[in-house]
Amino acid sequence: MKRVVLGTRGSQLALAQAELVKQALERLPETSEIIVRIVRTTGDRRLDISLSKPGPKLGKGLFTKELEEALLSREIDVAVHSLKDLPTELAPGLELTATLPRHDPVDVLISKSAKSLREIPAGGVVATSSPRRARQIAVHRPDLRVANIRGNVSTRIAKLLAEDSWNSLVLAKAGLARLGYGLTTGLLEFESGQLFVTDLVEILPAAGQGAIGLEIRANESELHHFLANINDASTWFCTGVEREFLRLLGGGCNLPLGLRTWLKGNELRCEAIIFDASDEPRFGTVSGEFKTPRAAAAALFNRIYDERK
Repeated sequence: MKRVVLGTRGSQLALAQAELVKQALERLPETSEIIVRIVRTTGDRRLDISLSKPGPKLGKGLFTKELEEALLSREIDVAVHSLKDLPTELAPGLELTATLPRHDPVDVLISKSAKSLREIPAGGVVATSSPRRARQIAVHRPDLRVANIRGNVSTRIAKLLAEDSWNSLVLAKAGLARLGYGLTTGLLEFESGQLFVTDLVEILPAAGQGAIGLEIRANESELHHFLANINDASTWFCTGVEREFLRLLGGGCNLPLGLRTWLKGNELRCEAIIFDASDEPRFGTVSGEFKTPRAAAAALFNRIYDERK
Protein backbone atom coordinates (compact mmCIF):
# COMPACT_ATOMS: atom_id res chain seq x y z
CA MET A 1 0.00 0.00 0.00
CA LYS A 2 1.44 3.36 -1.01
CA ARG A 3 -0.56 5.55 1.36
CA VAL A 4 -3.10 4.81 4.10
CA VAL A 5 -4.99 7.46 6.07
CA LEU A 6 -6.07 6.38 9.55
CA GLY A 7 -9.03 8.21 11.07
CA THR A 8 -9.31 8.55 14.82
CA ARG A 9 -10.98 10.55 17.53
CA GLY A 10 -8.82 13.30 18.99
CA SER A 11 -8.65 12.21 22.62
CA GLN A 12 -5.30 11.29 24.11
CA LEU A 13 -6.35 7.65 24.38
CA ALA A 14 -7.72 7.49 20.83
CA LEU A 15 -4.49 8.97 19.48
CA ALA A 16 -2.45 6.45 21.47
CA GLN A 17 -4.50 3.64 19.92
CA ALA A 18 -4.07 5.07 16.42
CA GLU A 19 -0.33 5.23 17.05
CA LEU A 20 -0.31 1.51 17.91
CA VAL A 21 -2.00 0.80 14.57
CA LYS A 22 0.42 3.10 12.73
CA GLN A 23 3.44 1.41 14.29
CA ALA A 24 2.11 -2.06 13.45
CA LEU A 25 1.56 -1.08 9.81
CA GLU A 26 4.92 0.65 9.51
CA ARG A 27 6.63 -2.60 10.44
CA LEU A 28 5.20 -4.24 7.32
CA PRO A 29 7.61 -4.32 4.35
CA GLU A 30 4.98 -3.11 1.86
CA THR A 31 4.14 0.03 3.85
CA SER A 32 4.96 3.38 2.26
CA GLU A 33 3.15 6.14 4.18
CA ILE A 34 0.73 6.03 7.12
CA ILE A 35 -1.09 9.25 8.01
CA VAL A 36 -3.21 9.85 11.14
CA ARG A 37 -6.17 12.22 10.76
CA ILE A 38 -8.36 13.41 13.65
CA VAL A 39 -12.14 13.27 13.24
CA ARG A 40 -14.27 14.88 15.96
CA THR A 41 -17.32 12.88 16.97
CA THR A 42 -20.57 13.83 18.65
CA GLY A 43 -19.48 12.09 21.83
CA ASP A 44 -16.33 14.24 21.94
CA ARG A 45 -18.23 17.50 21.43
CA ARG A 46 -21.25 16.82 23.65
CA LEU A 47 -19.96 16.14 27.15
CA ASP A 48 -23.45 16.92 28.45
CA ILE A 49 -24.84 13.72 26.93
CA SER A 50 -25.53 10.72 29.12
CA LEU A 51 -23.66 7.78 27.59
CA SER A 52 -26.32 5.35 28.79
CA LYS A 53 -29.27 7.42 27.47
CA PRO A 54 -28.13 9.63 24.59
CA GLY A 55 -31.69 10.22 23.39
CA PRO A 56 -33.54 9.28 20.17
CA LYS A 57 -32.19 12.18 18.11
CA LEU A 58 -28.57 11.21 18.72
CA GLY A 59 -29.08 7.45 18.66
CA LYS A 60 -26.12 5.09 18.63
CA GLY A 61 -22.59 5.64 17.43
CA LEU A 62 -21.78 8.69 19.55
CA PHE A 63 -18.08 7.98 19.08
CA THR A 64 -18.19 6.39 15.63
CA LYS A 65 -20.76 8.07 13.34
CA GLU A 66 -18.47 10.82 12.05
CA LEU A 67 -15.64 8.34 11.53
CA GLU A 68 -17.91 6.21 9.36
CA GLU A 69 -18.98 9.29 7.42
CA ALA A 70 -15.31 10.12 6.83
CA LEU A 71 -14.78 6.60 5.50
CA LEU A 72 -17.72 6.83 3.11
CA SER A 73 -16.58 10.24 1.84
CA ARG A 74 -13.05 8.82 1.34
CA GLU A 75 -11.56 11.38 3.68
CA ILE A 76 -9.92 8.46 5.49
CA ASP A 77 -9.13 4.86 4.53
CA VAL A 78 -9.32 3.16 7.93
CA ALA A 79 -11.33 4.10 11.02
CA VAL A 80 -9.57 3.17 14.26
CA HIS A 81 -12.08 2.31 16.99
CA SER A 82 -12.18 1.27 20.59
CA LEU A 83 -14.15 -1.82 19.67
CA LYS A 84 -16.50 -1.46 22.65
CA ASP A 85 -17.75 1.83 21.13
CA LEU A 86 -18.49 0.39 17.67
CA PRO A 87 -22.15 -0.62 17.14
CA THR A 88 -22.73 -4.13 15.83
CA GLU A 89 -24.64 -2.72 12.85
CA LEU A 90 -22.19 -0.77 10.72
CA ALA A 91 -23.12 1.86 8.15
CA PRO A 92 -23.98 0.32 4.75
CA GLY A 93 -20.87 -0.16 2.63
CA LEU A 94 -18.49 -0.58 5.57
CA GLU A 95 -16.95 -3.60 7.28
CA LEU A 96 -14.88 -4.47 10.32
CA THR A 97 -11.73 -6.03 8.92
CA ALA A 98 -9.12 -6.52 11.67
CA THR A 99 -8.38 -6.32 15.39
CA LEU A 100 -5.06 -5.71 17.08
CA PRO A 101 -3.97 -7.97 19.96
CA ARG A 102 -6.32 -7.32 22.83
CA HIS A 103 -5.07 -5.77 26.03
CA ASP A 104 -6.38 -7.16 29.32
CA PRO A 105 -10.08 -6.12 29.23
CA VAL A 106 -10.48 -5.99 33.01
CA ASP A 107 -11.78 -2.89 34.81
CA VAL A 108 -9.71 -1.40 37.61
CA LEU A 109 -10.66 0.31 40.84
CA ILE A 110 -8.74 3.54 41.40
CA SER A 111 -9.15 4.55 45.02
CA LYS A 112 -7.90 6.95 47.65
CA SER A 113 -7.98 4.30 50.36
CA ALA A 114 -9.32 0.94 49.19
CA LYS A 115 -7.55 -1.96 47.49
CA SER A 116 -10.80 -3.77 46.69
CA LEU A 117 -14.54 -3.17 46.55
CA ARG A 118 -14.80 -4.77 49.98
CA GLU A 119 -12.51 -2.15 51.53
CA ILE A 120 -14.52 0.90 50.40
CA PRO A 121 -16.20 2.39 53.49
CA ALA A 122 -19.96 1.86 53.84
CA GLY A 123 -21.87 4.45 51.83
CA GLY A 124 -18.74 5.42 49.90
CA VAL A 125 -18.98 7.07 46.48
CA VAL A 126 -17.65 5.35 43.33
CA ALA A 127 -17.49 7.39 40.12
CA THR A 128 -18.36 5.84 36.75
CA SER A 129 -20.43 6.77 33.69
CA SER A 130 -21.20 3.13 32.92
CA PRO A 131 -24.53 1.50 33.90
CA ARG A 132 -22.81 -1.87 33.40
CA ARG A 133 -20.26 -1.06 36.08
CA ALA A 134 -22.81 0.61 38.36
CA ARG A 135 -25.18 -2.38 38.30
CA GLN A 136 -22.42 -4.89 38.96
CA ILE A 137 -21.00 -2.80 41.78
CA ALA A 138 -24.48 -2.81 43.33
CA VAL A 139 -24.56 -6.61 43.18
CA HIS A 140 -21.39 -6.84 45.28
CA ARG A 141 -21.79 -3.67 47.36
CA PRO A 142 -25.41 -2.44 47.40
CA ASP A 143 -24.54 0.11 50.08
CA LEU A 144 -22.22 2.11 47.83
CA ARG A 145 -23.32 5.21 45.95
CA VAL A 146 -22.43 5.88 42.30
CA ALA A 147 -21.53 9.31 40.88
CA ASN A 148 -21.69 10.00 37.15
CA ILE A 149 -18.49 11.22 35.50
CA ARG A 150 -17.45 12.16 31.94
CA GLY A 151 -14.21 13.30 30.37
CA ASN A 152 -10.86 11.79 29.43
CA VAL A 153 -8.79 9.64 31.77
CA SER A 154 -6.67 12.44 33.22
CA THR A 155 -9.76 14.60 33.80
CA ARG A 156 -11.51 11.80 35.67
CA ILE A 157 -8.49 11.08 37.86
CA ALA A 158 -8.08 14.79 38.63
CA LYS A 159 -11.76 15.01 39.60
CA LEU A 160 -11.42 12.01 41.92
CA LEU A 161 -8.48 13.66 43.66
CA ALA A 162 -10.37 16.95 43.96
CA GLU A 163 -13.71 15.57 45.20
CA ASP A 164 -13.46 15.02 48.95
CA SER A 165 -16.70 13.02 49.01
CA TRP A 166 -15.56 10.53 46.35
CA ASN A 167 -13.65 7.44 47.37
CA SER A 168 -13.03 5.63 44.09
CA LEU A 169 -13.23 5.62 40.31
CA VAL A 170 -13.61 2.71 37.87
CA LEU A 171 -11.77 2.74 34.53
CA ALA A 172 -10.64 0.24 31.90
CA LYS A 173 -7.15 -1.12 32.54
CA ALA A 174 -6.35 -1.10 28.82
CA GLY A 175 -6.85 2.65 28.53
CA LEU A 176 -4.56 3.37 31.47
CA ALA A 177 -1.85 1.11 30.09
CA ARG A 178 -2.01 2.63 26.62
CA LEU A 179 -1.65 6.10 28.12
CA GLY A 180 1.50 5.06 29.92
CA TYR A 181 0.22 4.88 33.48
CA GLY A 182 2.48 2.51 35.41
CA LEU A 183 0.25 -0.18 36.87
CA THR A 184 2.80 -2.73 38.08
CA THR A 185 3.11 -1.32 41.61
CA GLY A 186 -0.61 -0.96 42.23
CA LEU A 187 -0.09 2.69 43.06
CA LEU A 188 -0.40 5.94 41.09
CA GLU A 189 1.57 8.91 42.43
CA PHE A 190 0.49 12.53 41.85
CA GLU A 191 1.49 15.86 43.35
CA SER A 192 -1.91 16.09 45.00
CA GLY A 193 -1.88 12.55 46.37
CA GLN A 194 -1.63 8.86 45.63
CA LEU A 195 -4.21 6.37 44.42
CA PHE A 196 -4.41 2.60 44.76
CA VAL A 197 -5.09 0.59 41.56
CA THR A 198 -6.69 -2.86 41.78
CA ASP A 199 -8.10 -5.22 39.14
CA LEU A 200 -11.87 -5.64 39.53
CA VAL A 201 -12.05 -9.27 38.46
CA GLU A 202 -15.58 -9.54 39.89
CA ILE A 203 -16.84 -6.97 37.36
CA LEU A 204 -17.32 -8.33 33.83
CA PRO A 205 -16.08 -5.91 31.13
CA ALA A 206 -17.99 -4.49 28.18
CA ALA A 207 -18.20 -6.37 24.90
CA GLY A 208 -15.07 -5.53 22.92
CA GLN A 209 -13.33 -3.81 25.83
CA GLY A 210 -9.55 -3.66 25.51
CA ALA A 211 -9.64 -4.30 21.74
CA ILE A 212 -8.85 -1.96 18.85
CA GLY A 213 -10.96 -2.52 15.73
CA LEU A 214 -10.23 -1.39 12.18
CA GLU A 215 -13.15 -0.49 9.90
CA ILE A 216 -12.85 0.06 6.15
CA ARG A 217 -15.02 0.43 3.07
CA ALA A 218 -16.35 -2.94 1.92
CA ASN A 219 -14.96 -4.59 -1.21
CA GLU A 220 -11.54 -2.94 -0.94
CA SER A 221 -9.68 -6.22 -1.21
CA GLU A 222 -6.16 -4.78 -1.36
CA LEU A 223 -6.62 -2.82 1.87
CA HIS A 224 -8.39 -5.76 3.50
CA HIS A 225 -5.47 -8.09 2.77
CA PHE A 226 -2.98 -5.44 3.87
CA LEU A 227 -4.68 -5.04 7.26
CA ALA A 228 -4.97 -8.81 7.65
CA ASN A 229 -1.22 -8.79 8.30
CA ILE A 230 -1.79 -7.14 11.69
CA ASN A 231 -5.01 -8.94 12.63
CA ASP A 232 -4.83 -10.99 15.83
CA ALA A 233 -6.79 -14.21 15.31
CA SER A 234 -7.54 -14.83 18.99
CA THR A 235 -8.82 -11.29 19.55
CA TRP A 236 -10.85 -11.47 16.34
CA PHE A 237 -12.56 -14.68 17.44
CA CYS A 238 -13.24 -13.63 21.05
CA THR A 239 -14.55 -10.17 20.19
CA GLY A 240 -16.53 -11.77 17.37
CA VAL A 241 -18.32 -13.91 19.96
CA GLU A 242 -19.11 -10.84 22.03
CA ARG A 243 -20.41 -8.84 19.08
CA GLU A 244 -22.51 -11.76 17.84
CA PHE A 245 -24.00 -12.05 21.33
CA LEU A 246 -24.94 -8.36 21.17
CA ARG A 247 -26.63 -8.96 17.81
CA LEU A 248 -28.68 -11.80 19.29
CA LEU A 249 -29.81 -9.45 22.05
CA GLY A 250 -30.94 -6.92 19.48
CA GLY A 251 -28.03 -5.03 18.01
CA GLY A 252 -27.21 -2.09 20.23
CA CYS A 253 -28.76 -3.67 23.35
CA ASN A 254 -29.21 -0.85 25.86
CA LEU A 255 -29.41 -3.24 28.80
CA PRO A 256 -26.36 -3.22 31.11
CA LEU A 257 -24.24 -6.15 29.96
CA GLY A 258 -20.87 -7.56 30.98
CA LEU A 259 -18.94 -10.18 28.99
CA ARG A 260 -15.62 -11.94 29.41
CA THR A 261 -14.37 -14.23 26.63
CA TRP A 262 -11.03 -15.97 26.31
CA LEU A 263 -9.34 -18.83 24.49
CA LYS A 264 -7.08 -21.45 26.03
CA GLY A 265 -5.75 -23.51 23.18
CA ASN A 266 -8.81 -24.41 21.14
CA GLU A 267 -11.20 -24.14 24.07
CA LEU A 268 -13.24 -20.99 24.46
CA ARG A 269 -14.87 -19.83 27.67
CA CYS A 270 -17.39 -17.02 27.83
CA GLU A 271 -19.30 -15.67 30.81
CA ALA A 272 -21.94 -12.98 30.83
CA ILE A 273 -24.12 -10.94 33.14
CA ILE A 274 -27.10 -8.98 31.85
CA PHE A 275 -29.60 -6.84 33.74
CA ASP A 276 -33.13 -7.01 32.38
CA ALA A 277 -35.88 -4.42 32.70
CA SER A 278 -36.51 -5.46 36.31
CA ASP A 279 -32.83 -4.75 37.04
CA GLU A 280 -32.30 -8.35 38.09
CA PRO A 281 -28.96 -9.86 37.01
CA ARG A 282 -29.00 -12.90 34.73
CA PHE A 283 -25.86 -15.01 34.43
CA GLY A 284 -24.60 -17.44 31.82
CA THR A 285 -21.37 -19.33 31.11
CA VAL A 286 -20.35 -21.59 28.24
CA SER A 287 -17.11 -23.37 27.42
CA GLY A 288 -15.90 -25.74 24.74
CA GLU A 289 -14.64 -25.82 21.17
CA PHE A 290 -16.70 -23.72 18.77
CA LYS A 291 -16.09 -23.48 15.04
CA THR A 292 -17.45 -19.95 14.70
CA PRO A 293 -18.09 -16.93 16.94
CA ARG A 294 -21.77 -17.18 16.03
CA ALA A 295 -21.99 -20.74 17.37
CA ALA A 296 -20.43 -19.72 20.69
CA ALA A 297 -22.66 -16.66 20.99
CA ALA A 298 -25.76 -18.75 20.27
CA ALA A 299 -24.75 -21.25 22.95
CA LEU A 300 -24.34 -18.45 25.50
CA PHE A 301 -27.63 -16.85 24.50
CA ASN A 302 -29.46 -20.16 24.83
CA ARG A 303 -27.87 -20.80 28.22
CA ILE A 304 -29.14 -17.48 29.57
CA TYR A 305 -32.52 -17.95 27.87
CA ASP A 306 -32.91 -21.40 29.43
CA GLU A 307 -32.11 -19.96 32.86
CA ARG A 308 -34.96 -17.47 32.41
CA LYS A 309 -37.53 -20.23 32.11
